Amino acid sequence: MLLAGVFASSALCAVPEAGVDAGWILQKLARPAPTRTDFVELRDSKLLKQPLRLTGGYARPDADTLVREVRTPYAETTTIRAGEATIVRAGKSPRRFSLSRAPELAGLQASFGAMLSGDRATLEKFYRIAAAGTRQQWTMTLLPKEAPLAAKVRDITLYGRGAELRCIETRTAKSDEVQRTLLAGAARAADGVVAADALTALCRGAAP
Repeated sequence: MLLAGVFASSALCAVPEAGVDAGWILQKLARPAPTRTDFVELRDSKLLKQPLRLTGGYARPDADTLVREVRTPYAETTTIRAGEATIVRAGKSPRRFSLSRAPELAGLQASFGAMLSGDRATLEKFYRIAAAGTRQQWTMTLLPKEAPLAAKVRDITLYGRGAELRCIETRTAKSDEVQRTLLAGAARAADGVVAADALTALCRGAAP
C-alpha cells in the first residue's frame, strides 16, 4: 500500500497528502496478463429484501480475454473475447452472442482491459473520467460516452487505496439500483459480513 508522504518538521508540522489524477491511478492499477482476483458482488433491487450476493473471481488469462466466474449461489462462467461473450452453466448448453447485443459487457471488457494495461486513451474512448481523493484513498468515476452503454449504465465509480482497486460501484441508467463489486482486500474482508451498511462501508473504504 502506498502511503502519502508525511514529513515531520522541527515544529512537527505535516505535509498534506498528495492528491491524485486519473493518470496516477491507472499507472498504479496496471497489471500485465495473466491476472486474477476474487470478488464479492452485491446486486441491489427494490424487488429484494436484501442485495443478491454472488462470489467468484475475475481472470484475465491474456490481454484480449476477460473471464468472470461465479461460484455461489450458482456456478456460471462468462468469457469475453474477440467481440463475443460465451456463458456456460452446469447442465446447460453454452450461450454465445455478440457484444453488440450487450453494450454493458463490451464496456466491462474495455474498462477492465484498459485499467489493467494502464491504457488511458482506450478508456477515454468509452468514458469521461474524473478522479478525486488522495493516494491513500481515491475514487475514479467513469461516465459512458456512447449511447448504447449510457442507456444501460449511468456511471461507474471505482474505489481504491494506493495500487489496490477495492470496489466497483455501478449505477443503472433507468433506476437507482446499484451493483457493488468488492475486490481484493475488500472482498476478503467481506467474508461473513451481511449488513448492507457494513458492506457499503467496505466498498467505499471506510472499513479496514
